[in-house]
Amino acid sequence: MPQYAILVQPSANRVYSQQAARLVRNELLALDELLLDGRVGARGGPVERTIGGVAYLVVDAPDLAPDDLRVLANLSSLFALFELRDDGALLPVDLQRLDRYDDDLLTILKYVGKTNEQLTRLLLNLTAAAALPLDGFLGSRVRVLDPMCGRGTTLNQALMYGWDAYGVDVDRRDVEAYTAFAARWLQDKRLKHRSSSSRVRVAGAKLGRRTSFELAATKDEYRAGDVQTLEITQGDTLDTDRMYRAGFFDVVVADAPYGIQHGSVTGPRTPSRSPRDLLTDAVPVWTRVLRRGGAMGLSWNTKVLPREDLVAMLEDAGLEPLEDAPFLGLSHRVDQAIERDVVVARKPR
Repeated sequence: MPQYAILVQPSANRVYSQQAARLVRNELLALDELLLDGRVGARGGPVERTIGGVAYLVVDAPDLAPDDLRVLANLSSLFALFELRDDGALLPVDLQRLDRYDDDLLTILKYVGKTNEQLTRLLLNLTAAAALPLDGFLGSRVRVLDPMCGRGTTLNQALMYGWDAYGVDVDRRDVEAYTAFAARWLQDKRLKHRSSSSRVRVAGAKLGRRTSFELAATKDEYRAGDVQTLEITQGDTLDTDRMYRAGFFDVVVADAPYGIQHGSVTGPRTPSRSPRDLLTDAVPVWTRVLRRGGAMGLSWNTKVLPREDLVAMLEDAGLEPLEDAPFLGLSHRVDQAIERDVVVARKPR
């Protein structure tokens, strides 16, 4: 009976690397529940196994179809996938990833506080899978919003998947740094694109400044009008529902701040080191721009905001958190002061 062996990608972050196998196991079980009709978990789910002195996650799932294997190919920490033969031989499986661009789109930017790319991919995978059917996950044009986008880690991952990426951030320096990176990267890769910049005004009020790119992976796609959108707005995340119409996005993904850099600069409250006040105000705003059936995914520091409190916020906003077992196994240590977790919630249809 066919089995598959997942070689987990090493991470430059040693702490994350130590937890990667457990995280990708729960990611796979969550994707199995959302997209694969339980075909992976039916035989007990992935198990850790050492083959030739190397640790693998082994999946006993003989009924996987080609599209199912494509889902596996996009796991956040998958380095290589093998078919495990009865005689113990490992046969490499040709991976059909969603990736459309060179991986330096994800890795070239280095800065203090950057979210681990593997965690970003995990969060985006689970949130998109909660919002889309299997064929939509693998082949549709998804609108992704990161309402606290910083320097664009989530935006870059969405672009890599061929999706449309929209970001909002209050920090002018971060927005300018990311906009400059995007323009330079597109030029260096000689990708056909066009850009524009404008002020965002609603009812006479200036909400921020926006830079938009339209791009395509090939010249033929660009000429045919098959373009992706990358849009970054420097402004307050609490104005997101004034910047975009209700139900505009399929997916909202954010890594909640651990400090005060994303505090509102237009509201009456004082920015707080806890994300509690910010998320209390922001989650209803983000929910309004999320389409029915769409999903929101958040990562945050549980040392300053317990999971049950954030789940209650999502429920108060009218969302339905996914609290099955795989979604409860994604908490992991970042450093002494940060224990990060992930929560995904759907907006009812």
